[in-house]
Amino acid sequence: MGKLKVGVIGCGSIAQKRHLIEYDANEHTEIVAVCDVVKNRAKEIGEKYQAQAFTDYEELLKLEEIDVISVCLPNYLHAPVSVASLKAGKHVLCEKPMATTVMEANEMIQAAEESDKTLMIGHNQRFVSSHQKAKQLIDSGEVGKVYSFRTTFGHGGPEGWSIDGKESWFFNGEQAVIGALGDLGVHKADLIRYLLGEVSEVGAMVETSAKDHSQVDDNAVSILKMENGAIGTLTASWSYKMSGDNSTVIYGEKAILRLEEDPDYSLIVQYTNGEVVKYELDKIQTNEEAGQTDSHVIDHFVDCILNNKPPLITGEEGKRSLEVILASLESKEEKRIIKL
Repeated sequence: MGKLKVGVIGCGSIAQKRHLIEYDANEHTEIVAVCDVVKNRAKEIGEKYQAQAFTDYEELLKLEEIDVISVCLPNYLHAPVSVASLKAGKHVLCEKPMATTVMEANEMIQAAEESDKTLMIGHNQRFVSSHQKAKQLIDSGEVGKVYSFRTTFGHGGPEGWSIDGKESWFFNGEQAVIGALGDLGVHKADLIRYLLGEVSEVGAMVETSAKDHSQVDDNAVSILKMENGAIGTLTASWSYKMSGDNSTVIYGEKAILRLEEDPDYSLIVQYTNGEVVKYELDKIQTNEEAGQTDSHVIDHFVDCILNNKPPLITGEEGKRSLEVILASLESKEEKRIIKL
């Protein structure tokens, strides 16, 4: 079988720093088309990867040779473009959050089922070595019953990351719909579900306080109750100006797991008997570190297509993580605890 032919729709930062680089490095894929509404950007990226350049994604989808689409667009376009791509018979890797409503997420899941194509959502935190090791320790019973947790994702905001800086769609209410919760919080919702199971109740405080130019949330703290009874906090923030925080701490009956909290050891396990084990594992991916390109997302997606197996983050998984974030926003609006 020849290489999978790839089309990347949206050529902003996430496409340039993750998707394009990782497809280019994968021996089973070939980038044949790129699309961006900014004509010069599409042309420049097309030339870089010797791919056809488009400004209209519907034209790109007419290319029958394309097997795979990466959707790297503003949040409000994730669902319509993913659905159109699936209906065109392409496998789809969609950036997070997969959609801005549960209805949209369901439409994506249905389109994947009807087209019999793979739909994966780009939640890369499940592939981080420390997170996978923590899941093993929890699932094996080594941590015992989990009582509590805190999980945080904060940095100085998308203006330092997005190709358009302060003018970025990230701050636009109509295009982003969800702010820091959709950008960062949904990653942690997905991680905590991966580690501890489903969320049953959500209460949240959500603010737009750090960015004068933002129409969406930039600071949020949610309290989550898990189906297994554990309670904890999920924090998403664009106000951590000096340095980012991407840490998670799990408090269990037999041990505390400290994930991505220490600069040298990505997992520290503190057992109740006094023993401490420090793991030096692959570092978590950040936007700051130059040359750090492998999120494992593309390789996993490609492997699932080639071997006809479901991805670690299916549409259904992406939807459940999105529901936690939407419940946080609902809790803020209604000033009550939301049951999932």
